[in-house]
Amino acid sequence: MKKNILLVGTGPMALDYAKVLTAQDFSFQVIGRGQESAEKFKTETDIQPFVGGLQKYLENHTLTDNTYIIIATGTEVLMNSLISVLEAGAERVLIEKPAAISIEELIENKEKLLPYSEKVFVAYNRRFYASVIEAKKMIEEDGGLQTIHFEFTEWSHVIEPLTKAPGVKENWFFANSTHVVDLAFHFAGKPQQWQTYSKAGTVKWHAKTNFTGAGITEKGVLFSYLSNWESAGRWAIELLTEKRRIYLKPMEGLSVQKKGTVTVIEHEFDNSADLQFKPGLKNQLKAFLDNDETKLLNIKEHISISKEVYSKIIS
Repeated sequence: MKKNILLVGTGPMALDYAKVLTAQDFSFQVIGRGQESAEKFKTETDIQPFVGGLQKYLENHTLTDNTYIIIATGTEVLMNSLISVLEAGAERVLIEKPAAISIEELIENKEKLLPYSEKVFVAYNRRFYASVIEAKKMIEEDGGLQTIHFEFTEWSHVIEPLTKAPGVKENWFFANSTHVVDLAFHFAGKPQQWQTYSKAGTVKWHAKTNFTGAGITEKGVLFSYLSNWESAGRWAIELLTEKRRIYLKPMEGLSVQKKGTVTVIEHEFDNSADLQFKPGLKNQLKAFLDNDETKLLNIKEHISISKEVYSKIIS
């Protein structure tokens, strides 16, 4: 049966999804709110969005049994959009991370969301980076992952002047830093025994700015992390096997330090899709539209990680 694909949103992320869908000859409808953003979307894609917002669309349209919905709205309306399409009968939903404006909002809606665990997936696209896929192959070749270290430093001086909806910057760790944390524990498994530490800084818009922690995961992988939003740093993951240390730093790239050496060598791999589109998006959409649930983060798992892992890191 042909899939009825709906793309909710007309902002930068929705544009990235539209580019992938168009390049692969998928037909789809786009739902936007304002006339101005819709016109900009049409200029860049030659696709005319429905104008008036998701609620207006649902009042005038019935979702078919085979409706696949991609929610790429602003963070502040992700949860309301998700609940609306589920109640309207969406077959499957891919929602932009982190699916809610805060951990609290996500958990508050737990009972509404859990019945749809097999239908709703959270779009952590870094799981689908070509660099990540290549790193997984290398780890398997080496007999498994032994240790992982990661950093989710945010540039607070850059974030400070940004104009965002109320609550977005206050929940920046959840909305943005979990890109890195999700990927790290996607490699290593969920933390099992661990200690976390965090403290506030001079930043006024986020409760904590300095983080560290360490422990062991359910897969027996030792891990550590460090992040200081008021110092220098960047997003990074280091993966240690018996034979080498693999660097995702930047995360779209891949460098390797072999055991017994000090030289770090850039590793070449096929990243053509990540150069053509927003990195990870093509592979992520393929998994979603092909019903490949093994590669996607379902909403039940996301709620669990948010409550047990993300909350502990920032508490």
